[in-house]
Amino acid sequence: MDVMGDKATLFETGRFVQPSSREDTETPDETGEIADEAAEELRQRLAAEAGDVEAMSVLGAMLLRRGDLDGAEPHLRAATAAGDRAAANNLGVLLHQRGYADEAAGWWRIAAVAGSTAAAHALGRHHRERGDEPAAEYWLRQSAEQGHTLGAYALADLLEHRGDAAAEQWMRVAAERGHREAAYRLARALDRKATREADGDNGVQGADEAEQWYRQAAARGHRRAALHLGTILERRGELKEAGRWYLTSAKDGEARAACALGFLLRDAGDTENAAVWWLRAAQDGDGNAANALGALHAERGETQTAERWYRAAMDAGDVNGAYNLGLLCAEQGRTPQAEQWYRRAAYAGHREAANALAILLLRAGDETGAEPWFSKAAEAGSVDAAFNLGILHAGRGEEQAALRWYERAAAAGHTEAALQVGMARLRDGDEQEAERHLRCAAGGGSAEAAYRLATVLDARRPPEPAHELGEPVHRRSECEEWYERAASQGHRRAQVRVGMLAAARGDVVEAARWYREAAEAGSRNGAFNLGLLLAREGSEPEAAVWWTRAADAGHGRAALRLALVYARRGELAEGQRWADRAVSLGPASVTERAERLRDALRQELSA
Repeated sequence: MDVMGDKATLFETGRFVQPSSREDTETPDETGEIADEAAEELRQRLAAEAGDVEAMSVLGAMLLRRGDLDGAEPHLRAATAAGDRAAANNLGVLLHQRGYADEAAGWWRIAAVAGSTAAAHALGRHHRERGDEPAAEYWLRQSAEQGHTLGAYALADLLEHRGDAAAEQWMRVAAERGHREAAYRLARALDRKATREADGDNGVQGADEAEQWYRQAAARGHRRAALHLGTILERRGELKEAGRWYLTSAKDGEARAACALGFLLRDAGDTENAAVWWLRAAQDGDGNAANALGALHAERGETQTAERWYRAAMDAGDVNGAYNLGLLCAEQGRTPQAEQWYRRAAYAGHREAANALAILLLRAGDETGAEPWFSKAAEAGSVDAAFNLGILHAGRGEEQAALRWYERAAAAGHTEAALQVGMARLRDGDEQEAERHLRCAAGGGSAEAAYRLATVLDARRPPEPAHELGEPVHRRSECEEWYERAASQGHRRAQVRVGMLAAARGDVVEAARWYREAAEAGSRNGAFNLGLLLAREGSEPEAAVWWTRAADAGHGRAALRLALVYARRGELAEGQRWADRAVSLGPASVTERAERLRDALRQELSA
């Protein structure tokens, strides 16, 4: 009987592979009752003592499987001498276990020549371990071509090591015959190929096929396949099934799956169970899980526990641990320690740590020390660092260098950088490019960009067409939409502009609402316009309150209005005071009118 299988399986678990060939069918099923096995062993022993060669082979295999090498060897040698190829193969297994590899190879060769596919596989493995790849390929191919699953897998492994394209064919053969590691490795190969061809139909087909093989391997208990399958499903939004596969993998001891399951639970709001799985993964050496635990404790204000887990992440080789320690120290005002941890992470290639270190140095006044770290982070792909370099150069008046870094950050989607590029293009007169960048920034949530985009569109807006009966027709334009978006985000100038547009179409309530919102946020124009609106509605006392606020903030026309109000009331001294203020504030047209009013009030007072 031929029971030689995968050596890793044989020596790590003590179990034998059970192919469907006659050579292996005589081995008792592990799930059978002990009494049945004992009865079968007695039957085979009696037959062997009576000279039955097949019984000798089967009995030797049973004893070998049980670990009774001394008891198995004579029976296997006797059966081998009588020409039983399965016994020759198993004798090779026995000798290999005893440490006699060369003698084992001799018996495997005999069995392989006699047609044992398991022996050919074992002999191929033996030659590969000795570094004789041509001989290894010959025997593994013999085994694989005769239908031996482990032979096909071992041949695929050898060919893949050499970079031979035929490796995928044999890996597929082994996978189709039920080899779970082959199914997993085939899935990984297809996955990588699909990633390279992501933009084409081949990439989609490859990804689908990879998922199928991940499923097959995971269904057979392959924990890494279950992890990858969970990742695919999570990316697709199928979170419930993803969680099931993560759980399966995590229970089998895959730390990365336990970590991923923790994140899935956290996103679902179950932080308590998330922490349980992160703890399990972190204790198994997963740095990402240790970082997650650190962040969880930091959010709860448990800084000492957070620091302990960040250190554990760092000890596990996760550079994020050092970066997070830097953040924690910075939040606590421990600047020297923060700099130390940022440096450690930055020297290890952590780009965000390099950016954080540069900011720390810049705040300390060390611009010379900060710039190289900004550059290193930006070159490593940190968008924030590229933007910060733009700010650094702009502060020195190096506009072109600043623009280059702003453009680089904007191209990577940095909203504020896109705003800066848009404003620079406006200054250069390139309205088309300015509009493109302002749209990007406004779409990214920048209120300033939305306002500036609206002003660009507003400047090129044609006059409102008139209704044929002479009534004005108002059509909501795109610029109004951007003004309103900026206004709703608290942009004061946009709020004033939206108020003006509302007033122009006669919507006094809406205009007052926006003027008031801008004024309360500190806009002097908003306060002035709100005063005008209230005065027109007959509420001059309230209007004076808002004009006072505007004038105190430096609004000349508001000061002039107040001077006129007090002059009408007969409070000439107060009127003269506000006229003086209007003269000093301007602009020129206001100054001229305010001077005339002041002189008139002065004459009236001296009369």
